[in-house]
Amino acid sequence: MGPIGLPELVIILLILLLIFGANRLSGLGRGVGQAIRGFKDEMGNKDDKDE
Repeated sequence: MGPIGLPELVIILLILLLIFGANRLSGLGRGVGQAIRGFKDEMGNKDDKDE
């Protein structure tokens, strides 16, 4: 089983779009982005406190 390519990602995105709908999917993406950004910010703050 090889790595996931572009065609597979497009199919997965279309399935998610059908399941959740465009509005809910954009909200989900926004929430994930904020969580990742918050995690990176906290990791940066941890490094600053150690020094």
